Amino acid sequence: MTKTTKREKFVSIVEILINAGETDLANCIAHEIELLDNKAAKAKAKAAEKKAENDELTDAVAAVLTDELTTIADITAKIDGGEDVTIHKVTNRLTRLVNAGVAKKEQISVPTADGKTRKVMAYALNVD
Repeated sequence: MTKTTKREKFVSIVEILINAGETDLANCIAHEIELLDNKAAKAKAKAAEKKAENDELTDAVAAVLTDELTTIADITAKIDGGEDVTIHKVTNRLTRLVNAGVAKKEQISVPTADGKTRKVMAYALNVD
C-alpha cells in the first residue's frame, strides 16, 4: 500500500467538488495544489544547488590528491575554503571518491608529539 500524498488528496477533493458543482471551493483547493507545486519546485531547485555546491568540494578534494598517501588533516589543510571546509566534509568526499574508484585509502602509522605512533587513514589517487 502506497501512501497518498497531500497533492493527490487535494486532486481527489477537487474532482469531488467539481462533480458536486462547487466550483468556488474547487478553485480554492486548486490554488492550494498550485502552492504545493511551487513549494516542491523550490525545494528541488535548492537541493540541486546544494548538490552542485557539494560537487565543488568533491572536485577540490580530488584536485588536492596526489599519488602519495596523505592524511585527512593534511588534505583538509590544503583546501582553500575557510571555515566551510571541515574534516568531516572532506572525509565524506574522500569516501565518495574511494567508492567511485578515483582514490584509494590505506592505514598508515603517523608519529605523535610524545614519540609514539598512531594509525590513521591516508588517501591517494588510484593509479591502478
